[in-house]
Amino acid sequence: MDRRDFILATTVAAVTAPEIVLAKAAATVEELTLSDIAAGFADGRLTSRRLTQTYLDRIESIDRRGPALRAVLETNPQALDIADQLDRERRSHGPRGPLHGVPVLIKDNVETADHMMTTAGSLALGGWYAPQDAPLVARLRAAGAVILGKTNLSEWANFRSTHSSSGWSGRGAQTRNPYALNRTPSGSSSGSAVAVSANLCALAVGTETDGSIVSPASINGIVGLKPTVGLVSRSGIVPISHSQDTAGPLARSVRDAAVLLGVMAGPDATDPASAAVGDRFVGDYTRFLDIDGLRSARLGVARRFFAESAPLNAYLDECIATLKRAGAIITDPADLPMHGAAAAAEQEVMLYEFKADLNAYLARLPGRFAVRSLADLIHFNDTHAAQEMPLFDQELLRQAQAKGGLDEAAYQDARATCLNAMRAGGIDAVLCEHGLDAIVTLTSGPAWLIDFVNGDSDTGGCSSPAAVAGYPHITVPTGLYRGLPVGLSFFGAAFSEAKLITLASGFEHTANGRRAPLFLPSV
Repeated sequence: MDRRDFILATTVAAVTAPEIVLAKAAATVEELTLSDIAAGFADGRLTSRRLTQTYLDRIESIDRRGPALRAVLETNPQALDIADQLDRERRSHGPRGPLHGVPVLIKDNVETADHMMTTAGSLALGGWYAPQDAPLVARLRAAGAVILGKTNLSEWANFRSTHSSSGWSGRGAQTRNPYALNRTPSGSSSGSAVAVSANLCALAVGTETDGSIVSPASINGIVGLKPTVGLVSRSGIVPISHSQDTAGPLARSVRDAAVLLGVMAGPDATDPASAAVGDRFVGDYTRFLDIDGLRSARLGVARRFFAESAPLNAYLDECIATLKRAGAIITDPADLPMHGAAAAAEQEVMLYEFKADLNAYLARLPGRFAVRSLADLIHFNDTHAAQEMPLFDQELLRQAQAKGGLDEAAYQDARATCLNAMRAGGIDAVLCEHGLDAIVTLTSGPAWLIDFVNGDSDTGGCSSPAAVAGYPHITVPTGLYRGLPVGLSFFGAAFSEAKLITLASGFEHTANGRRAPLFLPSV
């Protein structure tokens, strides 16, 4: 019996034998890929009902009890009924595609029509049940996915305080890193990344404005892909910045992330960024997977992100050696000419856009909700400070509220600075100068200790250029650095997802860096 057969056999046994305790049942879906699941569905050893129940059991025993990861805010009360219907459909008509019957978790700033709230982690939106799916969720549902539940996040996608603790929300408290429970999961897609890493689901959806997919993916030892802005609809998602916001896949393998991206991506007439995509939507990104994808690839190393850390630079050197062994042609260094130059401008853009975009989002809520503007939200937090602000304040909300409209010169100048520094004078310039396929570097440093006194620490990260430019970025596990995961990033030009998936799959095959977490108290 090979690995896949053993995992599938024990999954079935755990669900069909009622005397099996939750802790044992919860151990049976570890590291299942979409290919494993499809094989189990095809030969009858697995059903969507059994798989969904096993993930629900694992959430109960590992997320809510045991290590108490706090990655999942709520599970879908209709999940098993949906799984049953999809099993019947499979028997009568065959599968819709690779996600048919597969349980997927959704970040709690993305609207779902099942009886689950969309709160961005805030008590202020308690009781908000969206009347319809966000378009990306509708696409998942049409592909046959089981919407398993909603995940915890850094409240308001980590745009509330300069001293926040990533993965903490008023609704869900502190999400914990499954590799070391006293360390951060990063954020803001904390719960989605932890859930995938801890095998609480097959796949999960995250969102990113700057680092909120790739950083938690790196720190939790999984694959995260931030697409080009507009490739995935942003409608029905609690916003920060329309210039930078996007949803994207979190998975345990590049192949699974490619499958999920292909389903999530698609046009949306209600999202202005979607129109800019034109005919560049791709329905199947798996055709770009290539275990030899690094051969003759031209890659530039962005060194300056970790210039002040000799140990991390040494670890980056090891990753570069892996790239070279797989046939990549390396330019080192290949730093952005305006490295770090747009940080203040990016913050200015986000403050302006957060006010405008959140006001528009909250105005959609029914009149019975007291919070229908950013000003209302600030007042709610002040009134409920004991529940919402026991650890950190809301200074970013106040700064955003003090801004004017998007017609102000300060906003327009800041946005122009961002585009020049990170597009024409940034990523595009470096790619062109050196004839590169992509830029590579470590995604982040290792997870820092959770610190409710000082808030998050900074161990380095490379997310800003692709985030500010609105360009794609994928991170792949490299292995463990002193017992903690670190990812390697590939980012490049607009709509270069196909190329990045080729490169990432080649690195994944060579490095084999994914390590399942052990839920240690510390490292």
